Amino acid sequence: MQRTYLTTAMYYFVSLPHFKTLREPLLNFCISKNIKGTLLLADEGINGTVAGSEKSTIELLDYLKTDPLFEGHFKNLSHKESWSDKHPFYRMKVKLKKEIVTLGVPGVSPTKVVGKYVKPQDWNKIISDPEVVLIDTRNDYEYAIGSFRNAINPKTNSFREFPEYVRTHFDLKKYKKVAMFCTGGIRCEKASSFMMSEGFDEVYHLEGGILKYLEEVKPDESLWQGECFVFDQRVAIKHGLEVGDYDQCYACRYPLSHDDMKSDKYTPGISCPHCFNTHTPEKLKSLTERQRQVILAKKRGEEHIGKKLV
Repeated sequence: MQRTYLTTAMYYFVSLPHFKTLREPLLNFCISKNIKGTLLLADEGINGTVAGSEKSTIELLDYLKTDPLFEGHFKNLSHKESWSDKHPFYRMKVKLKKEIVTLGVPGVSPTKVVGKYVKPQDWNKIISDPEVVLIDTRNDYEYAIGSFRNAINPKTNSFREFPEYVRTHFDLKKYKKVAMFCTGGIRCEKASSFMMSEGFDEVYHLEGGILKYLEEVKPDESLWQGECFVFDQRVAIKHGLEVGDYDQCYACRYPLSHDDMKSDKYTPGISCPHCFNTHTPEKLKSLTERQRQVILAKKRGEEHIGKKLV
């Protein structure tokens, strides 16, 4: 793959009471460097994924870590990198949020209490312990294309549903050891905080998430099965952070296998086997028009940037 655009995923839990004042200067800096993607700011920290040239991306990280504007809050900010030959994002956004990852339980934050961080190299030992219950904290469609061996799928459609799943299915007296993971580490880190607040005292989470595991653990030693869904134009990745084999339905955002795309229920940009016959007439009309514009843009050699439909 041509090393043209450097994609950087980052998050950091830290008390950030003045986060609202950071939005505009951070957005302006990214735009000036032709960096695109999305960054979220909240009083509990920062989260996001952006991409740009290698030089610009390094400058952004340095800006976050050293500029007086951020008062040293991000000096220990870590990130994960991958490369693509096309820009994986269309716009740059900096959004202000109540949470940098939405759990929806007031007072829960890793800045207050958090589980035990587990390095990728130590993860196999933890999850091979028969007393450890392994939970995938991601959404159902993410689990569908890959997960760790023997991981429980909570079958959630959003992270906000995770607390209710735990309260319904997990008895403190029965489950003594719990291990959790997610794509980049942010959801399982916050989930560990929630579990601790619920009374679980031996809680582990994968530091750096699946992305760090796939980057550092050799395939022949791996307990990962399938591919890992990512929230950008790559759709999914494999070991070594190589781009995977899945595409995506741009009507429902579900990851699509080669077999899905051979289905008579698949129409690019309009429907797939997962959303066929579920769209309202208005939504179907909008999807059809958007796909028409995508085709016209491709003929002109351009990228179509339309309204977000889902």
